Amino acid sequence: MIADWCKAFRTLRAIVFGSLTLGVAGASAVVDALAAGAAIPVVADVARRADVPVFLVGLGSVAPLRTVTVTSRIDGQLIKLDFADGQDVHEGDLIAEIDPQPLQAALEQAQATRTRDDVSLANARLDLARAQTLTTKGVGSTQVLDTAKAAVAQLEATVKVDQAAIDIQQIQLRFTQIRSPLDGRAGIHMVDAGNIIRASDTGGIVRISQIHPIAVDFSLPSADLPRIQAVMKAGNAPVVAQDNGGQQLATGSLSVVDNQINGATATIRIRAVFDNADDRLWPGQFVNVRVQVEFQRGVVTVPVTAIVRGPDGTYAFVVGKDRHIVKRPVTVAYSNAELAVVGEGVQPGDTVVTDGQYRVQEGDLVDVTGPAQAALAP
Repeated sequence: MIADWCKAFRTLRAIVFGSLTLGVAGASAVVDALAAGAAIPVVADVARRADVPVFLVGLGSVAPLRTVTVTSRIDGQLIKLDFADGQDVHEGDLIAEIDPQPLQAALEQAQATRTRDDVSLANARLDLARAQTLTTKGVGSTQVLDTAKAAVAQLEATVKVDQAAIDIQQIQLRFTQIRSPLDGRAGIHMVDAGNIIRASDTGGIVRISQIHPIAVDFSLPSADLPRIQAVMKAGNAPVVAQDNGGQQLATGSLSVVDNQINGATATIRIRAVFDNADDRLWPGQFVNVRVQVEFQRGVVTVPVTAIVRGPDGTYAFVVGKDRHIVKRPVTVAYSNAELAVVGEGVQPGDTVVTDGQYRVQEGDLVDVTGPAQAALAP
């Protein structure tokens, strides 16, 4: 009886374990089947033909086209400032005034000396005329005549010296009115009225900067020099200045390329000029500079995120009509922040993966979303 019960228990255990084994194997087969047929989600877009402007990009700093530190050319007391800080001034505008009284007095003294010497010269010329008359009649001395001639010559030289002194004092007197040497914007004044200023002072009275137009200096790799020279020679070199966020601040044109390459950095310094009528560029500001050097027409483009760079080179994942992945090597002729110009490897109309590349490999089945979803719809 006990033996029958043991036999029955062993039979039941075998049936139970066999069922469990078959269940696990079946579940594993289902999982494998699901895994084999699952589509990996990716975002994709379509390669297109487009016209693409080609830009060279560099970091630049804004600088005044011209800047002058206004200083005094004479010593004296500053009695008046004729501008307001931040004011736009024009060439010839009165900037500051120095007390003219000491120089006016010196001018009058020089003029008086000239008047005195003019009188002496006139008298010497009369003496010379009398000496010449007496000598002609034979009653005059040659020595007296020579002395009269020397006196006249000496006084004529003295009068010239007097006139030179007058000219100097007049020039000095004009220097008491300090005028702007250029059109520009005045900065914050550096000395107040009432101070004694000297011609030897290096600080100056105020700095005036020309910001209409304004310059931006930037550097590009020396390898780009031929392209820059070509567009400048053609007379068509548009330049765009942007802030760090990519917002356009101003448009201008190339002005000059430096006459020497920086050997330490292998770069060339370039200056662009902007009208800056709205004052969006300011001296000392850093901007991104984009120079258009070419305009490529009808080239094949893909979103720049479709390009993958790896140990094997540059490639893109192309989605076939059966939604399986094909890994294609590509050559990139040009790229910017948004798109890449593809020379080989991708044709117009091809669907390329733009997001999710790290999840796929050659031959994988994918589920496409994004702009290319409609192109692959059955």
